[in-house]
Amino acid sequence: MSSASGNEPSFHIWVDADSCPVRVREVICRAADRTGTGATFVANRKIPLPRSPRIEMVVVGSEEGSADRYIAGHAQNGDMAITRDIPHAADLVERGVVVLNDRGTVYSSENVRERLSVRDFMYDLRTQGIDVPEGGPLGKRDIAQFAQAFDRELTRRMRENGPG
Repeated sequence: MSSASGNEPSFHIWVDADSCPVRVREVICRAADRTGTGATFVANRKIPLPRSPRIEMVVVGSEEGSADRYIAGHAQNGDMAITRDIPHAADLVERGVVVLNDRGTVYSSENVRERLSVRDFMYDLRTQGIDVPEGGPLGKRDIAQFAQAFDRELTRRMRENGPG
């Protein structure tokens, strides 16, 4: 899916869109159009997206993890991905994909395993009946943090990868 023509970037943006908030999708779509970067949104249902030659919607099966498997099968070293799924993020990071969540956290080989351990610990507490609050609704500050982190990583990818 990476571009190979003209001045378009030689990397691609992959979005695990099943739970991606509308405001985050808007940030990604505007950036894809502005920079000429392709963005593929993958979900188990059609999600409303603006019409653009840069933006694609892929609908996968409803089985658990279908979107993750699709992205994992197509994302390449140097691409970017947006996901809330920490195990999926860990897999992509190991393969050289730059991964962010919808709150602007950039996952790296240094922090993704720690995040995975915390996630597993919290899950264990919940299964034992302990009420552990999960992340609240996405607010304006979260969207701004995502937009800043996304723009920073997108700019870095463009500098490193240059024209396709």
